[in-house]
Amino acid sequence: MSHYAVIAPPLYSHVKALQALAIQLIERGHRVTFVQQFEARPLLDDPRIGFYPLGETRLFPGSLANTLALAARPSGLGLFRLIDDLAATTDMLCHELPAAIETLGVDGLIVDQMEAAGGLVADALGLPYVSVACALPVNREPGLPLPVMPFAYATSTQAQHRYETSEKIYDWLMRRHARVIAHHAQRLGLTPRHSLHECLSTLAQISQTPPSLDFPRAALPACFHAVGPLRDERPANYAKTKMTLPPTPFVFASLGTLQGHRYALFCKIAKACQRLEMPLLIAHCGGLNATQVARLERYGTTYVTDFADQRTVLSKASAVITHGGLNTVVDAVQSATPMLAIPLAFDQPGVAARIAHHGIGQSATRFASSATLARRLSDLLNNDSYRLRLSAMYPTLMQAGGAAKAAQIAEQALSECRPVLAEAA
Repeated sequence: MSHYAVIAPPLYSHVKALQALAIQLIERGHRVTFVQQFEARPLLDDPRIGFYPLGETRLFPGSLANTLALAARPSGLGLFRLIDDLAATTDMLCHELPAAIETLGVDGLIVDQMEAAGGLVADALGLPYVSVACALPVNREPGLPLPVMPFAYATSTQAQHRYETSEKIYDWLMRRHARVIAHHAQRLGLTPRHSLHECLSTLAQISQTPPSLDFPRAALPACFHAVGPLRDERPANYAKTKMTLPPTPFVFASLGTLQGHRYALFCKIAKACQRLEMPLLIAHCGGLNATQVARLERYGTTYVTDFADQRTVLSKASAVITHGGLNTVVDAVQSATPMLAIPLAFDQPGVAARIAHHGIGQSATRFASSATLARRLSDLLNNDSYRLRLSAMYPTLMQAGGAAKAAQIAEQALSECRPVLAEAA
């Protein structure tokens, strides 16, 4: 039995995906401990998974709540404050992880691509680690836009110039985080590094994004494995939610755990469905109050709940309106549910661009009118081509292996300390 540490940003969707991988490793006889700032413990809900808190002297009480509040509204000065918070977390982890790993007696690390500290510390200590892309992969490739960019895929000179310019702008915005990475790479005696894509494993990289959903890739490392969604297959517990599904056909709308507070956007969505006389189910993930819920339910046939068993709802919905979070999108691919993506932050614009590229849905900005949303939603509901393309994606997604395959790859890489090639996995 080996002991593995998981290093991940304290974000709900990332932790849930890595928890699914951890459960698979535990069932294979290993011990798994999440190592993160002290306030992240409630994100885990399986008692078999350990938790080792850090940052109690370096981070102030309430720091995680502050970070999540900034992540929910990442614009203007809030974006720079969020980058500062992310940099502070990486700095804390780089300082405190080595002692924690020694105390825990860790044999290897499982590191989210979005947290550079895991790769930096593992390389410094000579420990094996695997990288996991819970969002779109951060692996950079000439000729492709960064995952946070909304650009369509194109090979023209103009498109290539746009990609290169946007990459420079992104790196400028992230310069405070880059300085932290560079500082600790030098302090730990490593080769110079400045960005997330320079802190990835050479043993195995695991991604939730199926190749059929991504833009064409030509330069991924040989140890890169697209395994599809990392899901805990245990039945979800929604006992506190008395959810009534609308009559079919209906539309499902969810903006994820960070963006469920966007009442005005939910109102536009509800108006759009009212225009089409289409029943709507909204899951706000605890972001709305009772007054807002009551007002939304006045629009046509609108049902509102806090949390929903997403995969069950998607299997019955005729379309889904989503923020473009990768977890929701992959679930929609599994259920062949056409998508209207309204990206709000992070890699969601990139996900929306990929949805449009593959013809499995449409996208709109959050500033679009309810009439515009209604027109695009009507096309999704009345054009069978979207569902046909989604159905064609389904077999490759199901054959990818999911959390069980990811556990097999991680176990092999961490135990043998040599690259696990995609062709041999």
